[in-house]
Amino acid sequence: MKKILILIISIFFFNNVYGDNLEIFQFNNEELDNLKVRKIRGAKNLTNYSLGNNEKGNFLRAEVEDGGSGLGKEVLVDLNKTPFLNITWKVEKDLSGINEKSKKGHDFAARFFVVKKTGLTPLSNKAINYVFSSNEEIEDHWTSPYTKSSIDYVLSSTKNSLNEWVTVKTNVKEDYKKLHNLDVDILDGVAIMADTDQSKKRSISYFQSIYFSAN
Repeated sequence: MKKILILIISIFFFNNVYGDNLEIFQFNNEELDNLKVRKIRGAKNLTNYSLGNNEKGNFLRAEVEDGGSGLGKEVLVDLNKTPFLNITWKVEKDLSGINEKSKKGHDFAARFFVVKKTGLTPLSNKAINYVFSSNEEIEDHWTSPYTKSSIDYVLSSTKNSLNEWVTVKTNVKEDYKKLHNLDVDILDGVAIMADTDQSKKRSISYFQSIYFSAN
C-alpha cells in the first residue's frame, strides 16, 4: 500500500522535553544517520534529505524528482499534555497543477504524518497527513485516495506562501476527533516525507523546529 509509512521505520521512544514542549526532530548528523529511510513502493527514486542551518537553527532539506521516501520515528506523544503540533517549513519548488486528491496526483512537496495504532497491522492504524499543499486551500481536508485510514489536511499552501518560511500550529487531539472521530490520548509515531512519484515532477522543501506543545 502506497504512502502509509505507518511506521515500521525506526523504533525510538522520544523523551526530549523542554518546558512544556516535546521536540520531535533535532536535524543533526547523528539523528539523520540513525533514521531509516522507507522508500515508497514503486517509486523510481529516493528523496534526497540533507542538513543545513540558518539563524534559527538546524533544518532538513528534502529534494525529490519522480520518487519519494520518508523518515519516521515511533514516538509516544501524550496529547493530553502536549496536544499542539508546531511546524516551521518552506516549499521552494512546488507541484502546482496536479490533483492532490486523486491517486494520479497524490504528491506533496512537504508532509508530516502523525499516527495512532488502532489494530494489529500498520494498515489498521489511523493517520493524519499534514501537508504543505501546492494546489489546495489551507484547512481543506480529504480522505487519502489510497486508504480510508489516512486523512490529508492542508496546514500550508504555496498559493499563499511560496519559497518562504511558514510556522503553523494545530491541535492534533481535536483533529483526530474531527477527522477520524477518535478520542486519542497517546500518539505512536510520526514521519516526514516529500514525494513526487505520481506527478514525476521535482520538488524542494525544508523542515525546521517540529515540536508538540501544551498551548
